[in-house]
Amino acid sequence: MTVSWSAYRRARRRSRQAWGVLAVAAVSALGALFWFFTAGQFAVAEPAASGPTEAPVFDPDWMKPVVPVHPVPPVTALSALDTLAVKGRAGKDNYSREAFGQAWQDVDRNGCDTRNDILRRDLTDVVFTEGSTCRVAAGTFHEPYLGQFVDFRRGSESSRAVQIDHVVALGDAWQKGAQGLTAGERQRLANDPLNLIAADGPANQQKSAGDAATWLPRNKSIRCHYVARQISVKAAYRLWVTEAEKDAMKRVLGSCPDQRTVSAR
Repeated sequence: MTVSWSAYRRARRRSRQAWGVLAVAAVSALGALFWFFTAGQFAVAEPAASGPTEAPVFDPDWMKPVVPVHPVPPVTALSALDTLAVKGRAGKDNYSREAFGQAWQDVDRNGCDTRNDILRRDLTDVVFTEGSTCRVAAGTFHEPYLGQFVDFRRGSESSRAVQIDHVVALGDAWQKGAQGLTAGERQRLANDPLNLIAADGPANQQKSAGDAATWLPRNKSIRCHYVARQISVKAAYRLWVTEAEKDAMKRVLGSCPDQRTVSAR
């Protein structure tokens, strides 16, 4: 059978059109897949924040403020960081916890020791021991450093699972200016609610005397608040930072440049 030239051309044209439709469909399918894996499914499935973004500081209903050496400047944490002196660590051979006074005194003179003040501040559904309005026997809280919900029960073993962390560790403070404070000023630093957070015991032990260059909370949601709180404490007690510490703080605050300093007032 003889095929005319015009019929051949029509067939060729239909073939090209069919390939064009297939090409458009393929591009559309690839675009849909790209959206699905970038802006579609995974945007919806992205995990929520892993924990709290800040920690309690002060409850004026029953706490009394501990007056720091200097007021915390009401500025951004980055601005306050730039006012801190940058030096190397001083020696730690002569460090002693006793240099900061007896642990957990009633420095604010509200009738309760500092540990129980902080437990009461940070926990919810607080239960006191029988006959006491100070000794915290039980409670729950969204632990800030790991972002986990924790039940607290007073006891020789269970109490160690929840510890009171010095945001600026006393060992770190000793090597960065606290040796120049008076005994009374060091006692205030150790008991200032600005410098205290109820936290997971093992995480607190892992931190030890570390600064921002060596330890940060695993819960990234609270890191901006945590670093701003360290800067606030160091500004209030005229402590310095190392170069590595300052760099680490700037990296954290790079994601939250408007983060403000934190005050216990």
